[in-house]
Amino acid sequence: MKYGEKLIQKAELEIWENPFQGHDYEITINFSEFTCLCPRSGYPDFAHIGVTYIPAKKIVELKSFKLYLNRFRNVYSSHEEATNRIYTELKKALKPKFLEVVGDFNPRGNVKTVIRVSTKQRKKRNA
Repeated sequence: MKYGEKLIQKAELEIWENPFQGHDYEITINFSEFTCLCPRSGYPDFAHIGVTYIPAKKIVELKSFKLYLNRFRNVYSSHEEATNRIYTELKKALKPKFLEVVGDFNPRGNVKTVIRVSTKQRKKRNA
């Protein structure tokens, strides 16, 4: 096993104290090389994962987050499951004031999926 594979295998989210707890500021993280495996076919699914949050007392360390996301590459997971799992684990670890996770999956079989999970309800758009 290569050293990178070992790091990914034992990856856990590393949570730090927010150095500016008195400020309401937004953190946006983009991860453009997300992969997981289709639970039906076993084919890889590729996505851009976007995370936006307003921290309360905690923030996520970026390298640990990158390694955590790479753990999905050999996991059978639907688009919905992967996106919601990332959201749930970040929400539990960070307890942020606001959190949104977007899984923007590449088209496969001419079908494109975007999964958006948020602590706030999105305003309904006019049809």
